[in-house]
Amino acid sequence: MSRIKLGLSMRYLGYHIAAWRHPDFDPGSLSRFEAYRDIAQKAEAEKLDMIFFADGLAVRSEDKPAGSLSHDMRNAELEPITLLSAIAAVTSRIGLVATASTTYNEPYHVARKYASLDHISGGRAGWNVVTSWSEQEALNFSRISNLPKDERYDRALEFVEVVRGLWDSFEEDAFTHDKTSGQFYDPDKRHVLDHKGKFFQVRGPLTSARPPQGHPLIVQAGASDQGRNIAAQYADVVYTVSHSVEEAREFYADLKARAAHFGRRDNAPLIMPALAFYVGETTAQAQAKLDELQRLIDPLAGLALLYTYVGDLSAYDIDKPIPEEHFANGISIGSSLIKRARDEGLTIRQLYELIGAGYTVRYVVGTAEEIVDDMQLWVESGAADGFNLCPPILPHSLDDLSAFILPELRRRGLFRTEYEGRTLRENLGLTSPLPSGA
Repeated sequence: MSRIKLGLSMRYLGYHIAAWRHPDFDPGSLSRFEAYRDIAQKAEAEKLDMIFFADGLAVRSEDKPAGSLSHDMRNAELEPITLLSAIAAVTSRIGLVATASTTYNEPYHVARKYASLDHISGGRAGWNVVTSWSEQEALNFSRISNLPKDERYDRALEFVEVVRGLWDSFEEDAFTHDKTSGQFYDPDKRHVLDHKGKFFQVRGPLTSARPPQGHPLIVQAGASDQGRNIAAQYADVVYTVSHSVEEAREFYADLKARAAHFGRRDNAPLIMPALAFYVGETTAQAQAKLDELQRLIDPLAGLALLYTYVGDLSAYDIDKPIPEEHFANGISIGSSLIKRARDEGLTIRQLYELIGAGYTVRYVVGTAEEIVDDMQLWVESGAADGFNLCPPILPHSLDDLSAFILPELRRRGLFRTEYEGRTLRENLGLTSPLPSGA
């Protein structure tokens, strides 16, 4: 069995909805560089593959129920490329991945920023490709509504192709720096993209030497048919939010088959489902950590979390199930979530606790042996190549990862003790792409 790949998602410094209310958590750290620096350095000391920052271009929550928005921690955060550039200066091996939207950026901007981050970090940058879907983001960019879904994905595909072309503007050995002849670069090794497409006209070349990795890593998280095709063609890593091993196996097989159709190699893209964890010396201790955070969920924040799926539930008793008549009013609901609530007889409070424990991602509770058994099952059964770890609360959950889960993974020979190389691609076992036309 090959080594499990592990990333650490650091957005909001915790994936439990009430992490910021924990007595040992400093909410002011959300805007302090030092907090992220220290976590990144700990993650590197434990030889994790990468740290990851999701991102959005708006406060995407609505103030529904009224007053709930002011109870939501997802309102102020640091811009991830700026943050990762600073972290690059105080780390040397761990990968640095951040989101940039293809809807409200231009390809030249993204190509230049990630090429720069790759140079600054010595070959550790990765771009998480997303399309922006929320109306709140549209309103921040001189639009009154978002682009239709098909158009967003068509734009995203062309966007990625342009960025990749711009990264190929100069060959690896183009810059001769010959002081005797006065030649700074070999003109035959400079390539003007001159792209003319449906959405973009980009001449180029990029004002950057070829990135150390050839191309910074491309990461993708879309599960739609269009998103899967983009991932199959161009992604090096795919993040998923699968809640069962059966669902994950189906996604894994489908994406690997699509990638093979496009002639991909290196087992790319690597597939890394999201995983939150609560671990202790005993299962009871792990459950106690979850229970402590669950008690801190403000009901108003919990109701706001449910609003997206089931509408406004603030008129109902949160310690009773969602009334049947609520659904009769025609409110659209998430089918799998509501089915589970009905099958298990969950109250409204229990339903928002279920989601709030991991901000909708799958979570496991148990001892190190139990959690690693689960991880090993997913990898050995063809459901994952690794995991995007979504810790409930940082740095506390990283300390638990170090004390419990990583030693058990290493005891089984499933995770490294030292980095294999200096670049993110080397450590993930991925080769650098050939330049366009090579």
